[in-house]
Amino acid sequence: MKKNPSRRSFLKKATLGSAAMTSAPFLISASEGEKVLMKRDYLDEQYTANDQINLGLIGSGIQGIYDTRAALSVSGVKLVAACDLYSGRLDRAKELWGDDIFVTRDYRKLLNRKDIDAVIVATPDHWHKKIAVDALKAGKHVYCEKPMVQRWQDGQEIISTQKSTGKICQIGSQGMSSLGNEKAKQLYEDGAIGEIVMLDFYNDRYSAEGAWQYPIPPDASPDSVDFDTFLGNAPEVPYELKRFFRWRNYKDYGTGVAGDLFVHAFSTLNHVISSHGPNRALATGGLRYWNDGRDVPDVSITLYDYPKTDTHAAFNAAFRINFIAGSGGGGGFKLIGTEGEMEVGQNSVTVRRSKLGMVPGGYSMVAFTEATQEKIREGYAAQNLETRDSALNIGGTTWEAPRNYKGAHHDHFYNFFTAVRGKGKVIQDPTFGLRAAGAALLANDSYYKKSPVDWDPVSMKLM
Repeated sequence: MKKNPSRRSFLKKATLGSAAMTSAPFLISASEGEKVLMKRDYLDEQYTANDQINLGLIGSGIQGIYDTRAALSVSGVKLVAACDLYSGRLDRAKELWGDDIFVTRDYRKLLNRKDIDAVIVATPDHWHKKIAVDALKAGKHVYCEKPMVQRWQDGQEIISTQKSTGKICQIGSQGMSSLGNEKAKQLYEDGAIGEIVMLDFYNDRYSAEGAWQYPIPPDASPDSVDFDTFLGNAPEVPYELKRFFRWRNYKDYGTGVAGDLFVHAFSTLNHVISSHGPNRALATGGLRYWNDGRDVPDVSITLYDYPKTDTHAAFNAAFRINFIAGSGGGGGFKLIGTEGEMEVGQNSVTVRRSKLGMVPGGYSMVAFTEATQEKIREGYAAQNLETRDSALNIGGTTWEAPRNYKGAHHDHFYNFFTAVRGKGKVIQDPTFGLRAAGAALLANDSYYKKSPVDWDPVSMKLM
């Protein structure tokens, strides 16, 4: 569907009354700092033990635990099994969810269980494709952590397997189903910022944990850690606990900052503006501080080109990650348009619209005589370039989630389980997941090749 995100269409909608009341407040008055509450409605359904969705967790590490907690916050879901290659995590799973859950180091044993309806795949990236495909073929619905694949070439197998099995597969970029994304998409399509010109995304961190130096438990040993299975299809290397517990630091198992962080931004961006993604990337960066054996950069800057489509103008996107940000850390995601900017978070969206200066000021007029300056001013005044309406329709409004909002992570699992029950569609299917992952992974391709790379966002492959 073609969109017309212009000031004229936005102002028209804002004056139509109830059809666009959520967009109207900052247009009706030129106030700054106005706040509006967003709302989320959930189906209020009760489920018996016979109706519940039985869940299995494959990869009971940090993200796996957070995913499971979010999943169990949805009514009618029960965890019945967990799998991990470190026995201490299986002990932790029982500690969190009961001694009666089934635990194993072999994910195939979990998939063979008839009492499991759906699985979370929260393993290292290099295992995502294999386990997701096996789970779908075993008749399980799949929630697969982002990035969907470690290599873009592996994505089509997940897409085709999902289609052939008919099972639900949702990719787990946990902010995707948030109130913030939902409102940002509506505002963009209403023309809140005009035509998009640029995206500015950054994530600054200033801690060892934020730089993936995760703790290694004292009981980790060849007996408690199945390192050989962990390697999977990665190159064979000697047993090393850092590689197992800090796998994000190695391109053999992870996808660097691109797959861990860029992919979230691409998921939101592509969703908000209804895009297939960029067609070109140029990356730079380096390993500036965390010289702990990792072979991926801790500072990364990537510039992306988006082509013009029916839903957006051609624009540029800047993605920046810094794992040694002496400022103390922080992050941002901002869409910048011809008529305003929109800052998007999971729990809030802020739109700011400013007046575009069209009449020359003192800086350029200084070169002319007073008489000439007066004639120039009269000429601009006759053109009426700065109307009263343009001066009134400026200001800022923030849409905020209510205090009792259950959160984006809950909403993403709510979306997944609603689809599993046949009452809706997932918001991030494997095709969407590959477009987000493929775009993010262009940063790695460009960084290691030391040159720009071109991408076909429709067919989802390198050019």
